Amino acid sequence: MQKSNTPMILSRKAQEGIIQFQKQAYSLTNQQWNIREQLRQIDLAYIREADLTTENQRARLANSYGDSNRLQNITIPVVMPQVESAVAYQAAVFLQGVPIFGVVAAPQYEDQAIQMETVIEENSIRGGWTRELIMFFRDSFKFNLGIIEVPWDRKVTAALETDVKFGPQGKPKEVIWEGNCLRRWDPYNTFFDTRVCARDVPARGEFCGTTILMGRIDLKQFINELPDKMTENVAAAFNSGMGGAEGGFSSGGIEAYYMPQINPNALINKNVRATTDWMAWAGITGASDNAKIAYKNLYEVTILYARIIPSDFSINVPSRNTPQVWKFIIVNHQVVIYAERQTNAHNMIPVLFGQPNEDGLWYQTKSLASNVKPFQDVSTALMNSVIAARRRAISDRVLFDPSRINNADINSANPSAKIPVRPSAYGKNIAEAVYAFPFRDDQSPLAMQAIAQLEMMANKTSGHNPAQQGQFVKGNKTLHEYQDVMAHANGRDQLVAMMFESQVFTPMKDIIRLNILQYQGKESYFSTARDTMVDVDPVALRNAVLNFKISDGLIPADKLINAEVMMVAMQQIGSSPQLGSGYNIAPMFSYLMKTQGASLSEFEKSNEQMAYEQALGAWQQQMSVLQTIITKAASNLEEFKSLQELVKAMPPQPLPEQFGYNPNPKVPQQNADTPS
Repeated sequence: MQKSNTPMILSRKAQEGIIQFQKQAYSLTNQQWNIREQLRQIDLAYIREADLTTENQRARLANSYGDSNRLQNITIPVVMPQVESAVAYQAAVFLQGVPIFGVVAAPQYEDQAIQMETVIEENSIRGGWTRELIMFFRDSFKFNLGIIEVPWDRKVTAALETDVKFGPQGKPKEVIWEGNCLRRWDPYNTFFDTRVCARDVPARGEFCGTTILMGRIDLKQFINELPDKMTENVAAAFNSGMGGAEGGFSSGGIEAYYMPQINPNALINKNVRATTDWMAWAGITGASDNAKIAYKNLYEVTILYARIIPSDFSINVPSRNTPQVWKFIIVNHQVVIYAERQTNAHNMIPVLFGQPNEDGLWYQTKSLASNVKPFQDVSTALMNSVIAARRRAISDRVLFDPSRINNADINSANPSAKIPVRPSAYGKNIAEAVYAFPFRDDQSPLAMQAIAQLEMMANKTSGHNPAQQGQFVKGNKTLHEYQDVMAHANGRDQLVAMMFESQVFTPMKDIIRLNILQYQGKESYFSTARDTMVDVDPVALRNAVLNFKISDGLIPADKLINAEVMMVAMQQIGSSPQLGSGYNIAPMFSYLMKTQGASLSEFEKSNEQMAYEQALGAWQQQMSVLQTIITKAASNLEEFKSLQELVKAMPPQPLPEQFGYNPNPKVPQQNADTPS
């Protein structure tokens, strides 16, 4: 298999330059605004955990202890349903096909199209593309910023082989898998060149990177799978502490890995992972006399793509004064363990950015979640006013005479407690000692109506309707009227899908196609769509490079090949003998069915079979005519005898082997003389 890119060993000066470049790149992204806090506020609204008021926290705590009489505040769900409805629509458009991206080509390259489609299907299954793209869609609608990496990657996997010495079980064999991967990048820990708009970062941006967390074993396996890593830096990488702090704990700077505290009732506290000492169980607490490496519990691993001029970093490579795309892997922002020049044919940073709302304002444009967040806030305020009214109805305020009634008695938490009066109240009217404020709740019904109106406004803002969110809508519409309304309601979603197609999926399909043509080796993959093994020939794929068109849910295969027009043409050909005599209808039908996912090539008749069947049909027709004549001439003995002689002079029945056709391929064909 052709090596995908060009790993390099950098000098110490070049490594120091790359470290400083990464720190400056982080600073450039974060010095203009606190992007992490803005993302956190949207996430708080998305999961409805922004209410930190004392009243709500006390009620929540009381409920957790079993006191169901305390009423929590309610956050009206507006942001999450709107985001999820938008995600569901885009997933239905782009991710329901098998494979996710179909491939069509000219008829002479239909076999190569099947090969490429099979490779894409295998890559999508092994790489988990569906999961990554759904998370990408959700980020895009929450933050108006979705980020996904499209690398040609390699992984160590296992294949099973039979070995008698190993036993009756299959013996695992380590193999290297290479293919297209999709990885959604966490916006909280991604930095990129904000001097260009998000859409142009892959083609024009100077850098883009992300930081992820890895444990000791995870990092060791990750490094082992890297080709041509900087081996002399591995020990320094494992010895380094996160963020430059001792003990493996982050210093908390903008470069440090960040996980927001969103859910106060999360299953796992985000800080527990960093405080677990996995080495203590073995009695290893640090670098001993015999240990060369003082392993840490967690490491921050930064993947940085940079468009650089190598001579600026004292990197001696061909064309060192020409801008080139490089990939660097840095541990704990201190040690470079991998440097690779990206020699991809697309010449882009393989990280794509999606902004469903792109209006030319760059990073000022509001996301779908931000647009509907005010409606959630106002609806929540109205709902909490209703909750406050319920609280007052349950425990209303009263005036009382403390000289007649004890304060502790009247404020007792026991609703059935008896309240004794003081001696000073004896013989007096008890009703004069207590006065309850009259309670009237005239605003709660109006608040509930306003909440419904705000929900409608949020739907108008997002372009959704209740039916799209799975809600039943009363009315007397017929099925045709309902379908017509829903067809028009999808207009905004279709517009977003077209934007995703232009921003992300068109370059993504280009990157995937070029990666396969450039790096794919000779392999055999099982195609679930066709239920058969497909042999991939990389040479044949490259020869057909200009003829492939990759489709998706927004641009299906029938639009690329004009299937409707072809179907009409086939009907005309089938009904017109003159047109039928000018076209090969059977291969045309096979091609059309292959573009729709059904391969009929194995059922096509060979030229030898068609020649044999044509000769056999002609012979049978001649014999049928003679049989009819003989039957009619049976009364005339002389004429009957002459016809019998004619029948004897007729050629024998054609045999398949005379035409090189074997009706049963499992049985070897006998040699036969070819017909004269």
